[in-house]
Amino acid sequence: MADSKPLSSLDGNPVTTEALLWDVFGIVVHEAIRKGTNASEKCHYSIKKGAAFLGLGTDSVRVVKADERGKMIPEDLERQISLAEAEGAVPFLVSATSGTTVLGAFDPLEAIADVCQRHGLWLHVDAAWGGSVLLSQTHRHLLDGIQRADSVAWNPHKLLTAGLQCSALLLQDTSNLLKRCHGSQASYLFQQDKFYDVALDTGDKVVQCGRRVDCLKLWLMWKAQGGQGLEQRVDRAFALARYLVEEIKKREGFELVMEPEFVNVCFWFVPPSLRGKQQSPDYSEKLAKVAPMLKERMVKAGSMMIGYQPHGALGNFFRMVVANPMLTQADIDFLLNELERLGQDL
Repeated sequence: MADSKPLSSLDGNPVTTEALLWDVFGIVVHEAIRKGTNASEKCHYSIKKGAAFLGLGTDSVRVVKADERGKMIPEDLERQISLAEAEGAVPFLVSATSGTTVLGAFDPLEAIADVCQRHGLWLHVDAAWGGSVLLSQTHRHLLDGIQRADSVAWNPHKLLTAGLQCSALLLQDTSNLLKRCHGSQASYLFQQDKFYDVALDTGDKVVQCGRRVDCLKLWLMWKAQGGQGLEQRVDRAFALARYLVEEIKKREGFELVMEPEFVNVCFWFVPPSLRGKQQSPDYSEKLAKVAPMLKERMVKAGSMMIGYQPHGALGNFFRMVVANPMLTQADIDFLLNELERLGQDL
């Protein structure tokens, strides 16, 4: 666990809390999915939304550089912290990612945790997509260091395919932090003289109070599948993603964006008219138009749906996320065959 400094707002003093909110405007965060060309557009939108909802403002979000595979660069994190402090800001949170949306990148958590520990910063890990990999003995090394995080977000409704929605916030803290931060002690709802243990009334801990029993979906699935069953589901997704990668390498007209480390397989389909013309000045521009055209064709044909997007300087490419436990190698073959059929005249 990162050696985080206690926040003065936890003492319940409203004056102290307001002063802290005004003082703390230097959040250092990271999201490896780069959606634009300048720093203000490179963060995942949920990070900026969070800063806005907290009243800190989106300008309080600082972006840490990522390497060519989309992983946070710890040295730049250290640099951003120093820059923020030199400007009079008060960094307090680092948001790392385990399993980014586009490339499926896993940040180097051990190195990031070291930085957080040196500076007394709260380390949050967005493991919404990649957190389920911990269930796999084969692949869990991708999240080495996550045990040092102060908080972790995890969505079993993603890779484990639990029913929407099923999300968890995991905390190292054992002092009932959520209740101390969010609790309003509304006596008309949370009476303290009930005949049962009032610690069971968890509604005062969360923002929305009333909510569905999302944890029941995960419990039932875990009960039915067992730990081994869920591990096999994760391992099967990795195996099918690897099968797709190897098939892409065999076929003319398909080009990997990069070797994946997760189940996000990113690739271009290069139509016959562009093959062998990589040196043409307008090659990248023309290639970027292929994915949108093929997406339109596949949707109108009703045959399949695959996401596409640009990424930094890279033009539009397909992103096949292999997560459905019912997928087979035959489905992967159909995917590639259908792209060839839909794009044969381009």
